[in-house]
Amino acid sequence: MKDARAPLRIGVVCFSTFGGSGVVAAEVAMSLARRGHAVHVFSDDVPGRLDPAQAGITFHRVAPPDYPQLRHSPYTLALTSAIVEVSRLHRLDVVHAHYALPHAVSAHLAREVLAADPAGRAAAPRLVTTLHGTDITLVGSDPSFLPLTRFTITGSDAVTTPSAWLARATHETLGVPASVAIEVIPNFVDAERFRPAAPPRSLPEVPVVVHVSNFRPVKRVGDVVEVFARLRAQRPVRLRLVGDGPDRPAVEARARALGLGAEVELLGERVDLPAVLREADLFLLPSETESFGLAALEAMASGVPVIASAVGGLPEVIPDGEVGFLCPLGDVEAMAAAACRLFDDPPLHARLGAAARRLAETRYRIEPAVDRYVAVYRRVLFDRDAARKP
Repeated sequence: MKDARAPLRIGVVCFSTFGGSGVVAAEVAMSLARRGHAVHVFSDDVPGRLDPAQAGITFHRVAPPDYPQLRHSPYTLALTSAIVEVSRLHRLDVVHAHYALPHAVSAHLAREVLAADPAGRAAAPRLVTTLHGTDITLVGSDPSFLPLTRFTITGSDAVTTPSAWLARATHETLGVPASVAIEVIPNFVDAERFRPAAPPRSLPEVPVVVHVSNFRPVKRVGDVVEVFARLRAQRPVRLRLVGDGPDRPAVEARARALGLGAEVELLGERVDLPAVLREADLFLLPSETESFGLAALEAMASGVPVIASAVGGLPEVIPDGEVGFLCPLGDVEAMAAAACRLFDDPPLHARLGAAARRLAETRYRIEPAVDRYVAVYRRVLFDRDAARKP
């Protein structure tokens, strides 16, 4: 039997695209490798935050074959096969799937394949599923996927979420039984990488507003432009948008229609985000829903006050009036008024920015979060009462 204190062999399955789940997965993977665990990362491409050359990290690119009979890319099946083969070769102890669909589904199927192998070439790894938000609120709750999402969650050996709100939503929205325990492990931030400017940045004559997202409808990037338009009507101000996605053309068109093209910068995905946030004076996040708000946390660690929608898990991360302001969903007038209040009161702006930094670096450090993930891995491996049999 494996020594309960020995380094583990861990598979991490995640998206490579610009978004919080891939960021968290990559950071967890690298932290685990630094601790001496053997980490195998599965994705369609190298996640932006992952260093595939780091000792202890092995990256497995999943590339489904192109068959004419399969009109839609069979990524889920290719991922399943990759997990099976790597498990047989490296005898993975745990697969940590970030996002329910397709990652936890593929990991669950791979586990079943390994458990049913008559040759017994490898024991089936335990499955830990971390839900990140839209895999529950949008994708997983769609009638086309809900039964599969619920089946995979209830079949996981352990389930985690970054916020208490998402844990409740998983039970309520998907009808996951109350007997399925969901552990809340908040996301985290590298407070050394994301830090305020030195010396501290004073509020300039032309403040800089920043938004970071994957430009999907749920992020409501159009609201960012509308808030900015109201601010620009009252004072000089600049807007910097970081990210890319399907809503980018509409955002650019709206900025031009409002005559704001010269004051709006679209920086794309591959930028030095910590440097952008160090030059920011306000972070806007008007999302329709957020399970946690990692982008807001990175802004807070950079000493930047945040104005966000009062939705989902954001109130757990952004205490209203202490590190920024929460506004009703879609209320661009309220967001613009809150921004003006900050820009008109430099002491308030400085106080909230400093409080945001303190909160981020004290409550949301990476090492305690990874400690808890490792504890989950060891529990499902060695606590027979806690672990479900595949």
